[in-house]
Amino acid sequence: METWIVFTLLAVVMQAIRTAAQKQLTTKLSVQAATLVRFLFGIKFALIYLYFVWLGYDQTDFELDRRFFQSGALAGISQILATVCLIKALTLENFAVGTALAKTEAILTAVLGALFFSAALSALGYLSVVIGVIGLLVASNWKITLQDLTHNESIRYGVGAGLGFALASLWIRDASLSIDAPRLLTAAAVLAYMVILQTVICFTWIFLNERDQLRLLMQNLGACTFIGFTSVAGSVGWFTAMSLQNAALVKTLGQTEFVVSLFITYFYFGEKISPREYSGIALIALSIILLLLAT
Repeated sequence: METWIVFTLLAVVMQAIRTAAQKQLTTKLSVQAATLVRFLFGIKFALIYLYFVWLGYDQTDFELDRRFFQSGALAGISQILATVCLIKALTLENFAVGTALAKTEAILTAVLGALFFSAALSALGYLSVVIGVIGLLVASNWKITLQDLTHNESIRYGVGAGLGFALASLWIRDASLSIDAPRLLTAAAVLAYMVILQTVICFTWIFLNERDQLRLLMQNLGACTFIGFTSVAGSVGWFTAMSLQNAALVKTLGQTEFVVSLFITYFYFGEKISPREYSGIALIALSIILLLLAT
């Protein structure tokens, strides 16, 4: 099994765990404070990981240039804005439109990568991305009417989320490739830089607008630390995989998270999987087969 696949699957598992824990924490904290948690409490784990990877490569020297700092900053900001757009889409009356459009992230990553990042795919690669997104929409039981499409606000936030996450993925890869060093090390460097930057941005916002949330953070240190760790572990997977492989293909394989969630629902909560969901799973499986053939 290729290294990038292993790291993508690591990211899928860790992200699912972090999302579940973060969802529980939002019952005690604001959405903005819960977002801060994944960065603030992840800094030490990101730095520790970078240090040990650096030692593992015999303290390899590497230089960080303007491209690294610029792409890393753009990736961090895009990720924050995309999260805000996704949360906003969930609060709207026809949130299904926005969230479904956000799931087109893999397609947007493929298109933008080809247009602006010199990261074109083969015909088989593009086909795997498209089938994977269709499978995800089918499995999520997405329903939309022509009238829904006229609701510009939902469309704006949904596309904003998908676009933000797509750009973040491409800029993460660009920042990592800007360093002349082993990819495991460059991915760790990008992660540490982004987590620190995102912490500064989110902490500043909380300090200026929701200062009382800082006290609540201190009252939930155990949960916050767990979220920080799983967040960094997931990011290690995503960042490393996208440093090794085209970001669109990584995101397509990452859609297996939805399949994992469905089976957890089936085996743990005893809920049935509908024929439509099975159809979606089959399409996602087909997209992964095509993806593996394309690579």
